[in-house]
Amino acid sequence: MAKWRDVKQNRVQKESIEINQSHKKFDETIESATIPSRLKAFLTDTFLITTPIFYIVIYLIMGSGEEFAQNRSLGWSIIFIVHFLIISIFWLKNGQTPGLRAYEGKLVDSKTKNRVSVIQVLIRYVITTFSVISIFLMFTPFFRKDKKTIQDIFSSTIIIPHKN
Repeated sequence: MAKWRDVKQNRVQKESIEINQSHKKFDETIESATIPSRLKAFLTDTFLITTPIFYIVIYLIMGSGEEFAQNRSLGWSIIFIVHFLIISIFWLKNGQTPGLRAYEGKLVDSKTKNRVSVIQVLIRYVITTFSVISIFLMFTPFFRKDKKTIQDIFSSTIIIPHKN
């Protein structure tokens, strides 16, 4: 119990403020989901979302593999646009794609821990695409203590563990 003199000179309030600030710093450091769970979620999304889009574009829209080979730029642009729309809807709606839901992850803003914005989704998708194309950028989390990927850094997002 504090003495009357300490209360009068506001020493007790300063101590409680310092305690509250130390708890606030602890809450702000939420760790990201593990690298294996993020990789499993990415692979799950690839097989559940990207593969069907790929086959629909090749065989239903383009007609055959030969037609796709002749018009690769059109075929790939259709695949990327449809994939972007589907992934964006999942990220914006509840922060989870089917893969993230299966492996208990959620995409959130790294500063506010709330839903991501449309700009963040756009930046994250573009950087993720470049990261997959260039093998070197995929290894970013292995060189960082916080295990953030290059798309996490540029889009100010993070995938956190989240129980459904």
